[in-house]
Amino acid sequence: MTPEIFDLLGLSERDISIYKALLALGPSSIRTIAERSGVNRGSTYECLKSLQQRGIVTYQPRGKRRYFSAREPEVLLQLADDRREQMDRAIQRLKSSVIPELHHLKPDFSTANVEFYEGDAGIELVLRDILNRVGDLDDPVYSVFSSKPIRPLLYRPFPNFTAQRVARKIRVRVIAIGDGGESADYSERKWIRTDGPVDAAYIAIYPPRCAIISLASDNYPTAVVIDSREVAAAQQIIFNTLWGLL
Repeated sequence: MTPEIFDLLGLSERDISIYKALLALGPSSIRTIAERSGVNRGSTYECLKSLQQRGIVTYQPRGKRRYFSAREPEVLLQLADDRREQMDRAIQRLKSSVIPELHHLKPDFSTANVEFYEGDAGIELVLRDILNRVGDLDDPVYSVFSSKPIRPLLYRPFPNFTAQRVARKIRVRVIAIGDGGESADYSERKWIRTDGPVDAAYIAIYPPRCAIISLASDNYPTAVVIDSREVAAAQQIIFNTLWGLL
């Protein structure tokens, strides 16, 4: 069995050992369960209380003792459904009230509005930020300036970026500097032709943010993300104007 699944359900290794022991034993006393599971009696008692509260085990009084029983394994599906509903409610509260309230605590501008990232792991975080923020918009679309030298390396840390963008029906408008650039669903592309060399650069405009990705020596990627409605709006005006002229 994969322990990751039980971790997601909030069940510890001890919980699972006790639950499996109960499935094998049938109605049993705490001492018997402890012996079968290999968990000491004190911890067994605490785990049983927790499992009972979550509806995974039940008990029957027999004289002065309690005999515990495991519910059918399908109860784990119900537990997963309950946790999913709780998480869905938490996400909605984060979006509707918690995050807006936290944003009100920030000053209009501070050094926290500029974030720096580097390496493949950093670029992946920026690309995921674009998908997550744009995907939550009523009209999920963002704009990009992209130069030819960076294209083969941009999605190196996140090779299925385009597939995820398309799956979420996120549209992108691209002004490509230099030849090339692949076409994809939910994508529009226009070109600026150049005769000379072009430096590697990628600018994504997804108000209220702009992400600027470039390559240092040895193709080491770095990124700056500016969280500013004013900066993003100015960049969007420049993009829209140029887009209309191409």
